[in-house]
Amino acid sequence: MPAIVADIRAVAASNPVVVIDGRSGAGKTTLARALAGHWPIGGRVQLIALDSLYPGWDGLDEGVIRAVDGILRPHGRGLVGTWQRWDWDRRTEAESHAVDPALGLIVEGSGILTPTTSRMADVRIWVESAEAGRKARALARDGETYRPHWDRWARQEQRHIARDDPRSLATRVVDIP
Repeated sequence: MPAIVADIRAVAASNPVVVIDGRSGAGKTTLARALAGHWPIGGRVQLIALDSLYPGWDGLDEGVIRAVDGILRPHGRGLVGTWQRWDWDRRTEAESHAVDPALGLIVEGSGILTPTTSRMADVRIWVESAEAGRKARALARDGETYRPHWDRWARQEQRHIARDDPRSLATRVVDIP
């Protein structure tokens, strides 16, 4: 964590953008929350999880598109962005949320680190973790709701990794057992 905090300080901006990618259960959300709690720049930071944007179990790529169009691109242009939360129970979009371009921003989720988003983010983190640990953490977190979708989601992550090589785009790699 101290190295990531130093990376953010080195950006020398009041509104840096951090993206955190990794496979399901790798520890992205835990890292993002810890980073938000130790945000090194005055003012608050906005933390957005792609789990709130993916439109269902087949929506990894669409969630990233929504983040780029509604959050990252406007933020980079100094414009207020908006995103709509995906209601997993109702399987439809829910309320909208604004993103303030004057504030720092952390966006975390599987698929977020791509060649496109790497140009929009100041600090780019890939969280690496072995499958056994990831699966145990993900199923402990989401239980039986996630179990039938694990392989389906993993195939989308694998396509993202093969296509985008997010680890190579990262400015920092974090290994979690």
